[in-house]
Amino acid sequence: MTSCFGACMQAQAPLVSFPATALVVPEPLGVVLVFSCWNLPLGLALEPVSGALAAGNVVVVKPSELAPSTAAFLAANIPRYLDPKAVKVILGGPEVGEQLMEHRWDKVLFTGSANVGRLILTKAAKHLTPVALELGSKCPCIVDQLDSKRDRQI
Repeated sequence: MTSCFGACMQAQAPLVSFPATALVVPEPLGVVLVFSCWNLPLGLALEPVSGALAAGNVVVVKPSELAPSTAAFLAANIPRYLDPKAVKVILGGPEVGEQLMEHRWDKVLFTGSANVGRLILTKAAKHLTPVALELGSKCPCIVDQLDSKRDRQI
């Protein structure tokens, strides 16, 4: 049994595992590398960074070189408002990303294209690093000539 010292939270165990109990145990992974994308550069950089920090990890974030203003904003403000020992921003292009992937990480989070995601996954496999990839979901929705109030609700 894990010793929680008050940090664990009771969770609902699945019915199929009755009479088991479930706990959420906060266990930091270590150092997390976050690659953010160009099309929502602030939100998709800060969301995984905040989650990784909240879990007790140290974070290195590499913003997209295709969003240079946001990358500069993150580089200037993250050390200003967050502990620079806990979060580091690395700027640069694909060559910097490749250099970062030569190192051992405890977790890699990537948001971007399938081609680059494949490269990240291949490099991470060298160290058996767990990777979470978000590869540019495509879910278009076209609305054309709604005929009734019911159609508008759908």
